[in-house]
Amino acid sequence: MSNLLKASSSPHIRHIDTTSGIMFDVVLALAPAAVYGCIIFGLKAAFILLTTVICAIAAEFIWNLILKKPQTIGDMSAVVTGLLLGMNLSSNTPIWVAAIGSVAAIIVIKQMFGGLGYNFVNPALAARIILLVSFPSFMTKFSEPVSDVISSATPLADLSGTSVKTLFFGMHSGSIGETSAFLLIIGGLYLIIRKVINPIIPLSFIGTVALLAAVSGENPLKYILSGGLMLGAIFMATDYVTSPTANLGKLIFGIGCGAITFVIRRFGSLPEGVSYGILIMNIMTPLINRIPFSRPFGYVEVKTDE
Repeated sequence: MSNLLKASSSPHIRHIDTTSGIMFDVVLALAPAAVYGCIIFGLKAAFILLTTVICAIAAEFIWNLILKKPQTIGDMSAVVTGLLLGMNLSSNTPIWVAAIGSVAAIIVIKQMFGGLGYNFVNPALAARIILLVSFPSFMTKFSEPVSDVISSATPLADLSGTSVKTLFFGMHSGSIGETSAFLLIIGGLYLIIRKVINPIIPLSFIGTVALLAAVSGENPLKYILSGGLMLGAIFMATDYVTSPTANLGKLIFGIGCGAITFVIRRFGSLPEGVSYGILIMNIMTPLINRIPFSRPFGYVEVKTDE
């Protein structure tokens, strides 16, 4: 009888969700905003998205091939990283700059730290910051929708000149995937319904920015609908690996992201602070996870008679 008893390594409780399934849901949620960006900014936007996705997949494939590691491109995490990076870029970004960003995201930020599950910051977000620091002239030029007119300003730089309706539906300049708050919210709701993401982080992130904007005398609706706030709060701050696991930790994380974003927007030299807000809180995540928000599983309080 004892020969029939076998012990296997953990985990012993499994879930039907797979990494590739979750990543596919994220791609579906991002698709409407990505397609919309290609419609209003033209083929050059589509080429950038294709470049970032293909280069991300190729970088991961070549890395695994050279190091003789099992191929992981099937989990679709490289696709999500490439798509997120492309959606954070201007349609005027040179193809070679977009390619460098994808390679940096996959090789430097993800694989050099051990691959999926070991990166300490969101790869697409970190790659965007690398490109912004390395090639600021390319990263701060934006096209007007359905036009080749290039501007260095986005609605975030001049909130008084753009209506809430325009910001909500996205007929304005900006990065490829950040313009339509409406489509990004639809994608976020899909992920919440599918239980891919927890709404605590995006709600606390966006709510903190809105509250601080209102207190400072800004229009809170315009403040949260402009820039990359919706894209960052819904799709990048909620990254499983780089965000806290406990619900209270997620709340602290979201509030921190929102507060840092607002401070940079309001007082910093750069108009946008979403990427830096999330990056800083990504670094804080291990510390937040160390806070004992709940009792350990199986905890029983033992009372002793004095």
